[in-house]
Amino acid sequence: MATMTKRAVIADRTLRTDAWWLPQLATALGLLLFVGYSTWRAFAGTDYYAPPYVSPFYSPCLAAHCVPMRGGADWAVFGDWWRLSPALLVLIFPLGFRLTCYYYRKAYYRAFWSSPPACAVAEPHARYTGESRFPLVLQNLHRYFFYLAVPVAGILSYDAVLGFRDGAGRWGHAGLGTLVLLVNVLLIWAYTLSCHSCRHIVGGRLKHFSRHPVRHRAWQLVGRLNARHMQLAWCSLFSVGLADLYVYLVASGAFADPRFF
Repeated sequence: MATMTKRAVIADRTLRTDAWWLPQLATALGLLLFVGYSTWRAFAGTDYYAPPYVSPFYSPCLAAHCVPMRGGADWAVFGDWWRLSPALLVLIFPLGFRLTCYYYRKAYYRAFWSSPPACAVAEPHARYTGESRFPLVLQNLHRYFFYLAVPVAGILSYDAVLGFRDGAGRWGHAGLGTLVLLVNVLLIWAYTLSCHSCRHIVGGRLKHFSRHPVRHRAWQLVGRLNARHMQLAWCSLFSVGLADLYVYLVASGAFADPRFF
């Protein structure tokens, strides 16, 4: 009778010889950079409107003490009682969408919690409960944050269109800020539509694609975006930060917005 062979005992944490920790380090630094910058800007409450540009961190402006915006999404639904930065009222929606995103989960689980550190690298934690307990069970809210992220992207699209005006509100003009806001909103839409929840909404729960040709075509298009979800997540993350930084620099008087026509 053949003897049972035991599983090989490998004492090393990993047999990988490459610098597997570099992507995790770069991810941690990138996320910390954005979190630090966005926290500062979110609590600042100033220099977020430089006609006709409005920072994506502050749109729509929902507090009564918002800077008056000519034609912008300025809805004082929270009245006078909210005295903190207006950005704190709206950033919760895109923040929740990104925080629960499937890609970002992988990114910060690995970068900050080493769960796992990388492929084929032993996890240092003794137990694994997945996302079945609080607070990680809240990750299941991702699909609902998607529903909230879509109208926010729509409002930012409106802001980008308003960028084709001059400071006096006349149409038919454009500056460098117009291009910055336009590129940013295109990347935000690409990231939002590449979401796994969006792919499921468009083509999920269909038994016969042949009976739904329009949804099948849309599912294919979203699937192509979904294949680039990681790249779009990073590009849109930094584009929204750069868009805010640009508006801040113009609004604070650091430089004048170059006008093309």
